Formats: sequence, structure tokens, C-alpha cells
Amino acid sequence: MEISAASRIAALPPQAAERRAAADAAAPADAAQAGQGSAARQVAPAPSPEEQRTLQQLQARDREVRAHELAHVAAGAGLVRSGASFAYQRGPDGRFYAVGGEVGIDTSAVPGDPLATQRKAEQIMRAALAPAQPSGQDRAVAAQAANMAMEARLQQALEASSSNTPGDNSRTPLLDLYA
Repeated sequence: MEISAASRIAALPPQAAERRAAADAAAPADAAQAGQGSAARQVAPAPSPEEQRTLQQLQARDREVRAHELAHVAAGAGLVRSGASFAYQRGPDGRFYAVGGEVGIDTSAVPGDPLATQRKAEQIMRAALAPAQPSGQDRAVAAQAANMAMEARLQQALEASSSNTPGDNSRTPLLDLYA
């Protein structure tokens, strides 16, 4: 089962990417062509206000996604099967920004040990709900873990009641009825 953060940033506006590509194509491809072997550096054009807003959104989303997944990893401790993996989007500056992610968590029951299964389910719930803003997928994993904990408690109760043998009155409550 994967705990993930869903992307909330739409793809870059096509106009911003086209403007950036046109500006890059207009600049000399090689500094040697521009200044006969001089060490002249290419200066990238300043980003437009629209590109700046997009960059700010992508940077904020990147920080949010990384913090979200780190919270899952920290709370999942020994249950994490795979570290955080991210889905990236290229910004108008050419860099990649995380816009979604997931952490693999072991959600299997502990065979033959309902108490350990209950404890594991509780840790799964803590890991799923660890981020400040759990996603829908996080809440679904937490609900499945709650069901697993409930089934483990039921199994514990059944085992406790089956251990009361008919001849053993030490665990059977007595009722005194007077008429």
C-alpha cells in the first residue's frame, strides 16, 4: 500500500515555456561564436511575472511535498519499505520540482499475533496521518489500518473467550440470583 501526496499544480502554461524556448534559441549557442573565444557568459533573460509566479508555486509545492513525505517516513519508522519517491515537473527555469510523492509502507498483518498486528495497525495509522494535511489516499490507508486494528482486537477477544474452558470457573463470572 502506498501513502502519497497528490499533485495540486497544473502543467506550466504553454506560453511561458514557448517564450523561454524562444529566448534561449535567440541567445548564441556557444560563447566562442559570440566573442571569438572570449569567456563571455550567456545571460538568461529575466523571467516574466507569470514565470515568477509559476516558479514560486512550484517551489512552495516542492517544499510541501517533501515535508509531507518526510512526515510519513519519520512516523512509519520500521514499516517503511521504500523511501520517498517523487513525481517531478520542470519549471520555466529548467529545474525539476517535486509535485507529488509516495512512501511504501508495509501494511500486512503479523501472522499468528493479533496484539502485534494491532500495534502495527496503530503505527500505520500514525504514519498515514502524520503530515499536516493528509491526502485522500493517506486517509484511506488510515481507515484500512483502523479496520485491521479492529479485526486484531476481535481476534484477541475470541482467543481470550476460547481459552475459558467449561470446567474452569476462575475466569467465568458468577451470577447469584435470588428469588
